[in-house]
Amino acid sequence: MTDVQAFLAYLQVERRVSPHTLDGYRRDLEALSAWARAHGGVLGLGEADIRAFIAAEHRRGLSPKSLQRRLSAVRSFYQWQLKHGRIAANPAGGVRAPKAPRKLPQVLDADEAKALVEVPTDVPLGLRDRAMLELFYSSGLRLSELCALRWRDLQLDEGLVAVRGKGGRERIVPVGSFARQALREWRADNRGADEAPVFPGRGGGPISPRAIQIRMRQLAQRQGLFKRVHPHLLRHSFASHVLESSGDLRGVQELLGHADISTTQIYTHLDFGHLARVYDAAHPRARRRKG
Repeated sequence: MTDVQAFLAYLQVERRVSPHTLDGYRRDLEALSAWARAHGGVLGLGEADIRAFIAAEHRRGLSPKSLQRRLSAVRSFYQWQLKHGRIAANPAGGVRAPKAPRKLPQVLDADEAKALVEVPTDVPLGLRDRAMLELFYSSGLRLSELCALRWRDLQLDEGLVAVRGKGGRERIVPVGSFARQALREWRADNRGADEAPVFPGRGGGPISPRAIQIRMRQLAQRQGLFKRVHPHLLRHSFASHVLESSGDLRGVQELLGHADISTTQIYTHLDFGHLARVYDAAHPRARRRKG
């Protein structure tokens, strides 16, 4: 087993990263291995070599965002090797990738979110669609988390849902009153057992992520929304609306299940008008003198 294969096995078995994340690490480290074959092997590289590798990838056409991801994987790989005493220092520790322009996530405003989730329930699959959309917006779940939900994970009387997020991390998230009511009506119609998926697919197993994505696009068009609507848009909207109302960044981090608060901080940039109003109202030297 190569050094890279041993690290990937560690990520899969001990860190329990998602298959998508594991594939990303594999691609990035295979690129490093291919480049290192002509430069003494991966454990023989120094900081100057890592800089040269990133520069070569840049010349090959990788975007700043892709380079940042690639360097992050390389840095984690060498940190693991350092921890096990195979190298004396992390050669990627001081290397920085080019800065990528920060793209703010699109969100729905409160009226748009209301228009989207309040789909008719007196049509085929209407109860299911209403429960699904209300839960997305109420609790900020990831698509994979919603697909995996079983009825046993929901405590509707207490207004809570237990979800398993990235890396197998579990968290408890509140469920709002509208979502609770929609879920009760859906369960009464669906008669799902505790072990059954909350949102079953055609074969009785959990609904597929692709099926939800397609359904959401259809529902958005029917509800008169012409933004690009997708499951993560409701998660972005949830985070933005809670943060705007509460100002509690740490609380939103916990609700979203972000391991690093820097991931959550992007939502602080979404509503400059709100931040300006907070500043004007709170800072003693910010208020304009009234004529």
